[in-house]
Amino acid sequence: MFERFDTPEEIFNYKLGSALTMERQLVELLEQLEERTLREEIRHPLAVHREETLQHIENIKQCFKLLGEEVHNQPCSVVDAMANEGRAMLKKTDDSLADVVIVALASEAEHYEVAVYETLIANADARKAAAVAKLLRENLAQDKHALTVARTLMKTILEQGIAVGASA
Repeated sequence: MFERFDTPEEIFNYKLGSALTMERQLVELLEQLEERTLREEIRHPLAVHREETLQHIENIKQCFKLLGEEVHNQPCSVVDAMANEGRAMLKKTDDSLADVVIVALASEAEHYEVAVYETLIANADARKAAAVAKLLRENLAQDKHALTVARTLMKTILEQGIAVGASA
């Protein structure tokens, strides 16, 4: 769709499309991580955030509509790379240690999402697109919460012993 960017709006629309792809990729990744985790205290937050991520997709689609733009996907190679690295690490990791890889990957993805939404919100604010910024802030708030949960889970795993069944 974009071969060259000539306006800030084109860049914003491209990045919004990339965020849409990011969220779609993350739904799939969260499903895979849910299946692989051994701890319910990790599985449940992953499932909750997967549902939130489905809403993020709808919020982004609504942003396109509010801007009078056609909904479109753009590449999101960062999430692709993170997911590929995570899957590769999980293949090499003993099952009893998988949760540490899963929580680390979730944390890394949330950090990236927070950065993406902060940038999109700044652009929406600059465009005086208050309704768009509001929807993006909803996504940002949920991703910041998911990041906090991931950090807490990592601390818990490390304090209890990384491997499932390991003694502290």
